[in-house]
Amino acid sequence: MATTDIVLTAVDKGIATITLNRPEAHNAFDEHVIATLSGKLDALLIERDVHTLVLRGAGKSFSAGADLNWMKRAANFTDQQNKGDALALAAMLNKLATLPKTTIACVQGVAMGGGLGLVACCDIVITQADTLFSLSEVKLGLIPATIAPYVLRAIGERQCRRYFQTAERFTGETACAIGLAHEVVTNEGEMESKLAQILESLHANAPHAKGEAKKLCLDLAGKPLDQAMMNDTATRIAQTRAGVEAREGLNAFLEKRKPSWIKA
Repeated sequence: MATTDIVLTAVDKGIATITLNRPEAHNAFDEHVIATLSGKLDALLIERDVHTLVLRGAGKSFSAGADLNWMKRAANFTDQQNKGDALALAAMLNKLATLPKTTIACVQGVAMGGGLGLVACCDIVITQADTLFSLSEVKLGLIPATIAPYVLRAIGERQCRRYFQTAERFTGETACAIGLAHEVVTNEGEMESKLAQILESLHANAPHAKGEAKKLCLDLAGKPLDQAMMNDTATRIAQTRAGVEAREGLNAFLEKRKPSWIKA
């Protein structure tokens, strides 16, 4: 398979679908997948007409995490080479986590190690109930370091202290219970139905406001509720009220019509 085919992108009506495309390897990723996915995220960042990203895995699995052959090669890398590899992965995860567009992961089969990290980076997660998740790094003598900031944000320190150390597998039901996933479905048909329902909800909302609302979550998470935060949030809402979207949204509501960002 050519390097350009290991991650696929399709765009339709403002929705980009990125698909990890190594089904024969359960969409495990190596340095080539990381670089390709990172480049595609860079391209989406400047696509003004794209407001939503759906992340998928081709075939039976979402992603089995790091490719073991890549890990085996990395064991013989110099410290500098290993650091470079790790930084490339960290940068890609950060691009996904901070992308100023709504990101949705549709998860099936397995989401292990770094694959689970990709899930934790997304805003909304739909999983099949029988999906198996695991932070499996310690089984190989590794630690989930680069994905840790995003997994900690998703499920909290208490759950991480368990799953980082046990590497036990858990299902989509448990993923939802601990905050990693938002919706649990039983099959592919239900997955598509739930995705369509969420996309319909997103379609009704102002594009710039959605991006700013996401940034609000990222900027305020973990910070103290003090005067600086109050000043910051007051400034944000004041600026938003004076914006084009807010004027259009309020006028549309009062005039009992659809706002201009809702396309037929």
